[in-house]
Amino acid sequence: MITKIKNPFMPMCFAAFAGGMGWGIRGQYGHETGAMLAGLLVALVLVYFFAHHFSAIDMAKAVALATVAIGFGGSMTYGQTLGLTQDTPLLGNFAALRWGLTGTFIKGSIWIGFFGLFLGLGLGGKKYSLIEILLILFVSIFFLYLGIYILNEPFNPADKKLPFLYFSDDWYWEPENNLKPRREQWGGLFFALIFLFSYISIVKKDILARNMTLWGLLAGGFGFTLGQCVQAYHAWNTNEIKNGILSNIYPYINWWNMMEITFGAIFAFIIALGLWYNKHHISPKKNNASFQLDAKAELGLLAVHIVALLTWNFTSFSTFDWFADRAITMGIIPIVAIMGGKIWPYLICLPITALPIAGKTVRYLVYRTNDVSLIIGWIIYFIIPLILITWLSIKFIKAQKNYSNGIIFLKLNLFINTIFYFYMNWAFFNWPWPWNDWTGRTPSGIIFIFCTINILFLIKYYKPDKNQWEFRSHLK
Repeated sequence: MITKIKNPFMPMCFAAFAGGMGWGIRGQYGHETGAMLAGLLVALVLVYFFAHHFSAIDMAKAVALATVAIGFGGSMTYGQTLGLTQDTPLLGNFAALRWGLTGTFIKGSIWIGFFGLFLGLGLGGKKYSLIEILLILFVSIFFLYLGIYILNEPFNPADKKLPFLYFSDDWYWEPENNLKPRREQWGGLFFALIFLFSYISIVKKDILARNMTLWGLLAGGFGFTLGQCVQAYHAWNTNEIKNGILSNIYPYINWWNMMEITFGAIFAFIIALGLWYNKHHISPKKNNASFQLDAKAELGLLAVHIVALLTWNFTSFSTFDWFADRAITMGIIPIVAIMGGKIWPYLICLPITALPIAGKTVRYLVYRTNDVSLIIGWIIYFIIPLILITWLSIKFIKAQKNYSNGIIFLKLNLFINTIFYFYMNWAFFNWPWPWNDWTGRTPSGIIFIFCTINILFLIKYYKPDKNQWEFRSHLK
């Protein structure tokens, strides 16, 4: 069954709403787990339009795979890369601007390339054995370290020895400054992505995964670069902007967050176009799994992963951090469990992705800013939301046959996740309603309100199985 959508503009716009809000929220929560929430929202919207005929479990697998994969790129450092285009000592230096934007394009391409590959893998209908998926994941880690060795070494700041292709700030651009160069690993992720792309293209002949990787590279490259162009343009033209049409709201604009919102909106806009062009390659599996894990195996993997996830996000052990910060290493258990499980796909779509976000919200509001009391903070931002989300995922797990068409799964998931992440971020932003005194959070907050309303409007009135809007019955 091929989707009936003849014009890609509508799914592109709604994907952009999800991507803009999701990536704008991501910035408050950190690289890997923050990126996962954005990937989750975008993947849900894409599946809503293009794979609504899938069973609920197959929808959940596709969304979960894309959600985990988009976290891989979060391990790349990019703050100093953006700094090459906007730091005060480098303003007017067009060579630094070009180099910074080149690095931004490369890192953005790698980031969303993984998202496109695993989204395509989830929607393409190809099956993988357990041995096969374990083998390619471990080989990809080998290529990760090989790529770091080839492209991201040497790294010895004390002797001013840096890689030949280095996209963070160094003494070439600022020879007189006391710099703190950052270790990069984009080369490792690039090598790993090339290996996975080669395998799914040549060995598996997975056309959708292959094509969506290419669209992901394009979407991430242009998304990150154009998003940073917004921020760099401000840095290079501060006085003109300050005294122009934005003069009234200029003091309240967070330009870094505007970069993030733009990045998310553009990458989602482009990736939706790519999926539309490849809609005839979307194919549900004839049964629910490439291979099957039993419930005990799934629960055992779940226990290990939750401990690792919490350790990674809320404590610091240098040896474990060295392992986990490679990102793909943290993706082995989830990817295997998603592809072979009936529990994990739903848990990734709901509580597992939500867990670190809720935890970081509590950490910020209760322990860092003291905006909320200890008991109230834990109850309203962690315990109650996660209980509700976990309960919903258990309902889906227990009633998989009843949700075989997937529409209810999609609507509830998109609704719950949109509200949850908006709510968490809104508290993080200290409730920046536009009728209150404006702060640096207000303009971004208005954008998030607009995106949220549009996504909820989509859930309420658009019928993906009919490819039409239905308002009449709600207006009687």
